[in-house]
Amino acid sequence: MVENKKKVLFLCTGNSCRSQMAEGWAKHLKPDEIEAYSAGIETHGLNPSAVKVMKEAGVDISGHKSKLVTEFKDIRFDYVVTVCGHANESCPVFPGKTKIVHAGFDDPPALARNARTGEEALSHYRRVRDEIKAFVEKMPGNLEKADR
Repeated sequence: MVENKKKVLFLCTGNSCRSQMAEGWAKHLKPDEIEAYSAGIETHGLNPSAVKVMKEAGVDISGHKSKLVTEFKDIRFDYVVTVCGHANESCPVFPGKTKIVHAGFDDPPALARNARTGEEALSHYRRVRDEIKAFVEKMPGNLEKADR
C-alpha cells in the first residue's frame, strides 16, 4: 500500500502554523493515502497556538519542527500545496511531474494580532484549523482537479 501513497508537501512562508496544521491533519486523517511533509520558504519555529488548537482537535504536532523547503530537494513529490500567498508566489521549481496546487488560508498570527483577548486570538487559529481539516479531508481528489 505504501507505494500508492501520494507524496505531498505543504508549503508556507515560515512553516510555523498553516503548513504544520496541514501536515498534522494529513498524517492524522489520511495515513494510508498521503505521505505528508511540510516546509517553509523560511523557518519561523513552531507556533505554540497552532500546537494548542491542533491538540484540542486530537492531533499532536508538538514534535514537529520548522523546516526549509531545501531540506526536501531529493524527494519527488506528487503535489506541493502552497497554503499562503507568499509561498505560492515564491514557490521553487520542483523536478519531475510535481503538480503545484495553491490552497490559500488566512494567516492566524496576523489575524490574532488585533485580538482583544487570548480566547479571541485562538478563535482565528481554530477557524483556520477547521478550514484546513476540511481541505485535507477531500484529498487527494481535490488536488487532482486543481489547477495552478
